[in-house]
Amino acid sequence: MKRFLSIVSLFLFIGASAQTSEFNNLLQSHVDAKGNVDYKSLKANESQLDAFLNYLSNTKPQDDWSANKEKAFWINAYNAYTIKLILENYPIKSIMDIKKKGKSAWKYSFAKVGGTTYTLDHIEHEILRKKFKDPRIHVGVNCASGSCPKLANLAFTENNIESELERLMKEFINDPNRNKLTNKKVQISEIFNWFRDDFTADGTVIDYINKYADVKVHKRAKIKHLPYDWSLNGK
Repeated sequence: MKRFLSIVSLFLFIGASAQTSEFNNLLQSHVDAKGNVDYKSLKANESQLDAFLNYLSNTKPQDDWSANKEKAFWINAYNAYTIKLILENYPIKSIMDIKKKGKSAWKYSFAKVGGTTYTLDHIEHEILRKKFKDPRIHVGVNCASGSCPKLANLAFTENNIESELERLMKEFINDPNRNKLTNKKVQISEIFNWFRDDFTADGTVIDYINKYADVKVHKRAKIKHLPYDWSLNGK
């Protein structure tokens, strides 16, 4: 019996790895290093995305999963379903234009994971933010918009999520299109305003920025928030 369960577990592991690998390949083929998405070519390969979504709809995180494995799983789910939503409405100028049954893209229940249907808001706020309390989640999940931290052109895994979230946060904070930093004055993304509590658990927003900033910001620097660009992050 133990051997049978071990074999079943092995097949499930191989299947999950293969599906995540396919999602990784899809992102690498259609998302450039700057996070710009070729939605037109993705639309032509939508069946590959659907295969990953089918895996998600039938997979529920298990009690024996590590925190990193579960975090990677939910971030991938958020990003995959966001891409699907864009493709279902493509061509489109902004995710803000999407309305389903009178609800926005984030409040419409359509993301099926493990037999349950979620909203994007639920995945981000009730699962990822609430369970993991990791500010770097905000550079992992992607809102398909110009001012959003760039969409990584890879799938997150148990093994790469720590290093990739660190890399993405450093790139985001030092990206002059998203944050403008000097010693005495900063203009930063609205993300640091909307989710202020996430970034100030261990200090101020400037303390958090200085963990990654190439230019160290004075602790009493003047802070302004940049207008948010909601135009589609497409090529």
